[in-house]
Parts: sequence; structure tokens; C-alpha cells
Amino acid sequence: MIHKALLSRIIFACFMVLHAGVGAAPGSAERANLKSAHDPLSLNSSVALVADADSLEVLYAKNPSVVLPIASITKLMTVVVTLEAALDLDEVITITSADIDYYKNTRSRLKPGTEFTRRELIHLALMASENRAASALGRSYPGGLAACVAQMNRRAMALNMRNTNFAETTGLSVENKSSANDLARMVLHAQGFPLIRQFSTDPQFSVQTGKGQLNFRNTNRLLKNKEWDIQVQKTGFINEAGRCLVMKARVGDRNLVIVLLDALGSQARFADAERIREYVMAVEPATSATYAAK
Repeated sequence: MIHKALLSRIIFACFMVLHAGVGAAPGSAERANLKSAHDPLSLNSSVALVADADSLEVLYAKNPSVVLPIASITKLMTVVVTLEAALDLDEVITITSADIDYYKNTRSRLKPGTEFTRRELIHLALMASENRAASALGRSYPGGLAACVAQMNRRAMALNMRNTNFAETTGLSVENKSSANDLARMVLHAQGFPLIRQFSTDPQFSVQTGKGQLNFRNTNRLLKNKEWDIQVQKTGFINEAGRCLVMKARVGDRNLVIVLLDALGSQARFADAERIREYVMAVEPATSATYAAK
């Protein structure tokens, strides 16, 4: 635990790289080592970062510079570069066979041949983590998928996300990787877009197809909890990444950015978030304990 007098020194520089990155797809031994790091809250997540989004004080950190696969957290950057390109949100985009996931064979209700506006695809990618929606956003980007991914990496560098790499737009590839330090930067940037704030936190959304209406629900169950005031969020999961969650949320008198990576078990990341919320609520801002990365 660091003395209160040092809090003023814990500024956004704390998000800078602290150690060299770790491999992108840790095995069981590496995961066990990460989980054994100093962690007074006994979180399930291998990686955790909690920071005040206004003062930029780091309130809690566990392996914040370790580089891991980030799964569908990727979709936040996919949407960021789409919105920054000022593309027509009402343009109709057709789902094609190119959007089918042959890598992990994930399922989707967005069938080839169905048409959606870019706005609808953004909504589905953020709220329901729809892989074909994110694929179609990348494919319809000016210059195609390669150009979209290149811009995602350029944007990451511009945000000083130096331990981040994007290989495609959905997060299905293990080559989409980052650290908690970097993802905190991305969340703080993403919260500046009203559409991201709205769409990522919508509890449900419906779209019309030629065969009827498709109903989708948000992948983040914390949005149903009235004790949470979540402003931006994104979940993620592939086996190599574990269960992931990033959020910007109001907790008590603080606006927080929360990053949780590599939780094992479908509800573990949400349980970790609840534990973090209880911790922050129990500690006065002026005397918040700040934990150094271990």
C-alpha cells in the first residue's frame, strides 16, 4: 500500500509501460503465475486496472502492463476508426460469406445476403458483440479490411497504446492483443463518442430482416444492476483471452475506468467488477489505497 502523499504522483504516466510484454496466448502455467500476483482483492482476473478517469489516479493495479489477447474488446477500436472516418451511418451494407467466421466457427444470426445500415452494424458490434457485424464494418471501410486494421493500429499508436496490436476487426484472432494500461487509454478515448456511449450500454436492440425481426441483448449483465452507472462498456471472450471486460462507470463520487482481462468462468469478470465497486465505495477518495503493479 502506498502512502497518501504519493497519490499526487500517480498520474496518467502510470498507464505507461512498466515491463516488457508477455506472450499473446499464455498457457496454464503462465496464467497461474499471473493470477498469483499481489492482489489484495483476490480477483479472478489475471489482469486488472482501476483508475479515476478525471484525476487519472490509479486506484488498483494487477499486472497492468502484461500483454494478452483481448478478444471482442477489439470491437471498440473497430467502431472508433469507423466513426472517425465520418462514414455514412445510413449506408446499407450486405452481410456476405466473407463475414463468416471459419477461424473459430462462431455462430451468428446475421445471414449472408441480409442488409443492415452501418449504424445498425455498429450497434450490434458494441452491444451484442456480433462478429459478422464487426467484420462487415471492417470490410466496408474505405480501402477494405486491411485499410481498417491499419488505421486501428495507427490510432492505437496515436493514443500511445504501444503494447497493442490489431490483426482483424472482431477480436477472434489471438493476435489482437493489448495491456490494461493501453486499454484504459482506449476506453477514455472511446467515451468521447456519444454513439459509443449509447450503443454499448443499450440493454437490448432489434433489427429487421427479410425473414422477420431479430432481437439482441447486451452481453454485460451489470447493466441490469441499478447500483451501476455504466457510461461505456465492452465484453470479450475467446478461450485464449478468458473473460474480459472494460468499462467507464460512475462509482460513488468517482468516474472510473475499469479493465479486467483473463477471468476464468462466465461470471467471474462481473464478480470482480462488483468487488471493485464495493472496494471503491468503502474507501474515501482522499485516502484511497493505491496498489503498485506487481
